[in-house]
Amino acid sequence: MATENKPEGYKKPEGYKKPFNNYFNQPKPDNKDIVFGIQSVLETLRAGKEIDKILVQRELGSLEVLEFARMRGIPVQKVPSEKLDRITRKNHQGVIAFVSAINYAKLENVVADVYEKGEVPLLLVLDRITDVRNFGAIARTAECTGVHAIVIPSKGAAQINADAMKTSSGALNFLPVCREDNLFLTVKYLQNSGIQVVACSEKLSKNIYDIDFTVPTAIIMGSEEDGISEELLRSVDELATIPMAGRVGSLNVSVATGVILYEAVRKRL
Repeated sequence: MATENKPEGYKKPEGYKKPFNNYFNQPKPDNKDIVFGIQSVLETLRAGKEIDKILVQRELGSLEVLEFARMRGIPVQKVPSEKLDRITRKNHQGVIAFVSAINYAKLENVVADVYEKGEVPLLLVLDRITDVRNFGAIARTAECTGVHAIVIPSKGAAQINADAMKTSSGALNFLPVCREDNLFLTVKYLQNSGIQVVACSEKLSKNIYDIDFTVPTAIIMGSEEDGISEELLRSVDELATIPMAGRVGSLNVSVATGVILYEAVRKRL
């Protein structure tokens, strides 16, 4: 199998095994968006289910649920009881877990597998995209353009629920999603793996049409509210913008993502 796109010095992650489609996101049967109640959430954690986040009532003290969540790296938010009551009127006992509609992939395995296939990596990093429908639309375009994986932060990202699955038109069944604790460190990992990182924002000066997308590339798109964080902007290899001719100063993030991804496709063709 060809491996000519593997950068010099690149090494497979320790313990890597060539996947057999096992990082694709298969929908979970009879999945519900939330699980509530201390024992129910605890059993969900013990079963190894993918959980986006757990909300815990502020007044509650030490819980076994919190320890399990810490060990598995699941975000926990302390919230007032009123917020939990707005989510469900049933007896939540101060604990609600949001169950993901997908299984997350390991970024190291995705990158290694792409190189093993002799393909040129094309990855999409979403910095705090919080709107579920924006995320679903982005995933749909990403799958259509051959993106190998979407990378999201473990905190501050849209919940991948039934709405996201529906908006993606099923794309999330086939497109790996990787959840990372620290996007700054993720960018460094990608760069060390021979992948250029391109940040796209309307605030930048270089035109996206001047970027070489034929090389291994990860594209960063920023949040609906404030775009890409300054820390990430300082760490990337290229800063690019989509040229605007009208009076409106910006595009919806899902539309902007489609524009830049199809420019990458055009360059690679």
